[in-house]
Amino acid sequence: MDNRDPFSAVSEPTRRAIIHLLADEKAGLTLTDLSAHFDVSRQAVTKHVYILRDAGLVSMAKRGREQICSAELRNLKTIYEWVSVYKQFWTEKLDALGTYLDDRRRDES
Repeated sequence: MDNRDPFSAVSEPTRRAIIHLLADEKAGLTLTDLSAHFDVSRQAVTKHVYILRDAGLVSMAKRGREQICSAELRNLKTIYEWVSVYKQFWTEKLDALGTYLDDRRRDES
């Protein structure tokens, strides 16, 4: 896995959960606080955070003896742009399905 690729970084559910938690915490979370949210070791959470950091999705800053983790949501732009193409595709398909079903209901009435 290329740790610098944001798509690879968010492919794992624990890493997506980490981003979600950090997105809600404006001041960031320590690795210890972040680890408390998961049923895996702190070491495992730290590895996930490093992968996210290498992909540019999480930043880390030292505060005393603690590492404070923060989400870098603007770096999700690459993923957002890619998903947006498919969102438009599915919106059009689902709108067409809705129109078809509405027409069928009118015909049956």
